[in-house]
Amino acid sequence: MTTPDSMRRVLVTGAAGYIGSHACMRLIESGCRVVGLDDLSRGHRGATRALESAASRAPGEFEFVEGSIADRTGTVELLTDRRIEVVMHFAAFAYVGESVERPLLYYDNNAGGACRLLQAVEEAGVPRFVFSSTCATYGEPPEDRIPIAEDCPQSPINPYGRSKLMVERMLEDRVEAARTAGTPFAATMLRYFNVAGSDPEGRVGEDHRPETHLIPICLEVAAGRREALVIHGDDYPTPDGTCIRDYVHVVDLVDAHLAVMDAMKDGELRRYNVGLGHGWSVREVLESCRRVTGRDIPATMGPRRPGDPPTLFANASSIGRDLDWSPRFTDLDETVATAWRWMQANPSGYGAD
Repeated sequence: MTTPDSMRRVLVTGAAGYIGSHACMRLIESGCRVVGLDDLSRGHRGATRALESAASRAPGEFEFVEGSIADRTGTVELLTDRRIEVVMHFAAFAYVGESVERPLLYYDNNAGGACRLLQAVEEAGVPRFVFSSTCATYGEPPEDRIPIAEDCPQSPINPYGRSKLMVERMLEDRVEAARTAGTPFAATMLRYFNVAGSDPEGRVGEDHRPETHLIPICLEVAAGRREALVIHGDDYPTPDGTCIRDYVHVVDLVDAHLAVMDAMKDGELRRYNVGLGHGWSVREVLESCRRVTGRDIPATMGPRRPGDPPTLFANASSIGRDLDWSPRFTDLDETVATAWRWMQANPSGYGAD
């Protein structure tokens, strides 16, 4: 029987956001004592309430703390007081367009905030760190490097991708320093592609404001919240002329985080891509959303967006080989259905929380 003292103690930053809330849910279900940290600048209090409710019926525990990773002193106190063993770091801004318009905001929050968090982790002696990175660190790989493996050169083309790559470099140096000093520390960087879907039980879901992801935009059209989907270009060198992307279900993604959490050893730095290993086109996603909802989803054609490669999908064989991870959600309609279920039950997302 799991007792409070034997529970794995995990701090999740960005706990009130899309991926962070799903990570908290999975950790609670697996019997961990989870502390969720979020400043609620982009996350939702409604997500924390859902997690607190789920924890009352799960083997694990959940505590929400409103605070910022930029508060080094407060984070040290939190890590020390709660005796945290693992940090999962999801607290980052993630709008590519916004990063181009406001680059210093992204460098301050994503890179600067992560630096202060890592300083707190070092001071508190937390030995394990899992970083939510991104395929945006690869930039626009040449066609002969797709599917993208972890050894693909990293050459990000926007401040968002560059800010994430900066954190990867920090972790490389932090692990090397710990290895040299003989102090316990290990880190893993998970680079993932398009994340989709929601908790199959509908307890937490995707609520971005503004929403920029293809699947929820299609579903917002189906729900009558938008007039039409705008397809950005239909003249790409792909079978139907629209861009192809890899869509990993958020539950599979957080399971990858749990797998690496249990596998790390002192002095190790691991890098893994997380994805399905193949992609679907914009038109294929649109047709899936039409099938799942049973509704007509009008679409209009727009110009290409600068920096949109025709095809991007992962080579995720490394994490499968090393950790026996494989996605359970491999059918696009099944992934879309979980997102639609959440949206129907929560037509205003988390509301005015």
